[in-house]
Order: sequence, then structure tokens, then C-alpha cells
Amino acid sequence: MFADTHAHLYSEYYDNIDFVINDANNRGIKYIINAGIDANSNKEVLELSSKYPNLYCVLGVHPEDVDTYYDADLQYIIDNLNNPKVVGIGEIGLDYYYTKENKEKQIEIFCKQLEVAEKYNLPVVVHSREATQDTIDCLKKYKVKGVIHAFSGSLDTANIYIKMGFKLGVGGVVTFKNSKLKEVFKEVDISNIVFETDSPYLSPEPLRGRVNNPGNVDHIVKFISELKNVSIEELSKVSMDNVRYVFDKIHI
Repeated sequence: MFADTHAHLYSEYYDNIDFVINDANNRGIKYIINAGIDANSNKEVLELSSKYPNLYCVLGVHPEDVDTYYDADLQYIIDNLNNPKVVGIGEIGLDYYYTKENKEKQIEIFCKQLEVAEKYNLPVVVHSREATQDTIDCLKKYKVKGVIHAFSGSLDTANIYIKMGFKLGVGGVVTFKNSKLKEVFKEVDISNIVFETDSPYLSPEPLRGRVNNPGNVDHIVKFISELKNVSIEELSKVSMDNVRYVFDKIHI
């Protein structure tokens, strides 16, 4: 049994979400966390979570969406935090890859959401791209736990996040032939990782370039099992313990 701790199962990407979820369940992926990124997707993932027993969601404003952010977007998130299917605040964070011009606004919205997470004792799902130091500096201001989504940094950076109490999201990128993440995750103990797909993006080898789906966690698990010489059974036990630790609203 495994969990996909980060997917974007939106109707714009999938014609048959019911098939995608059933396929994942049949492949041993028994829990899926669907991540919102803006006002529209937050509503969609929340509505969808009510239809499937093992589908949960996190609500948040993604750094790439801060220029269209309204205070009502954050209020919607707050108003729905008591929903048992909402298990955290995400996908939130900082992204300077495309632009740094709105850097201050990104930090402002990120910190607002971290403040909410701290107040309501909820985990966060953090996106950080070319913004490592600012991400760390923001996180240090708040007492929060969570996942560093699609971790792609150095071993030193990994150890900083781990020391802060975060788990690292490992997805399809680690399986890419040119990925340097192999060397990082060789050294990271499995007690510090959770599995994720970021569907529909970043399909693992040998499916790279195709639309990703939560069932493909099995490819990532097999790769990590071989990389670290750890059994599938041990990875299942430890990774699910990690999911329980972070997302304690999920009844596993």
C-alpha cells in the first residue's frame, strides 16, 4: 500500500478521473492527495474529494498565481479547513524561475498561508524553485511541518529541511537518466521521504513524456527500492508512516 501525496487531478487534464483513481487503487496506490493551486482548482479538488473515500486534498495559492490573488481566495481556504477531506495547505511556496519581479508578493502570500497553517495546526505542501534560501527563511518564521514538494536540491539543502521537520517529496524526476537526484536520495534515509507523482506532469521512466497519473507511483517506488536496496514492503511501511505523521487528518 502506498500514497500519492501530490497530484493535480483536474478535469482539464483528464477525461475520466474515475478511471484514473480506480487504476491507482488497483496498483496499490490507496490514498491520493489532490493539490489546489488557485481559486478554481481549490474548489474543484474539494468537490472531487467528497466523491471518493481515499481522495483527499490540500488547498493553496501557488506562487505562479499570486498576481491574480484576491483576499477572498485565502478566505475560501480558511472557510473550508474544517472539512475532513482537507488535510493541509498547499501547493504554496516560492518560484523565481520565470520571474523575480513579483518576489515580494510571492513572499507575502506564502507567509500569509504559512500563518494560517500554523494557526490551524495543518501541514504545508511547499513548492520551491530557484528560491531555496528565501523558502527556508520563510519556513523558519513559523511552527509548521509538511512536505517539500518535488524536492530537487542538494544533499545539504535536504538535510536542512529534514532538520526542520519536513519530509521530501520524491517523484518521477529521480528516475530520469540525467537526474542528479539519485545521488541525493541514495543518502537520504527513507524515514524522510514521501512518494508523489505531480500528475499530470513529470511521468517517471519508462513513461517520460506521457500524461502522468497516480498509479505511476509504483515505478518510483521500484526505482527507490533498487537505488537504496530496500524492499518494497519496507518502503510501504515507512513511507505510509511518514504520510501519517505529516497528514494526520488522513485515517490510514
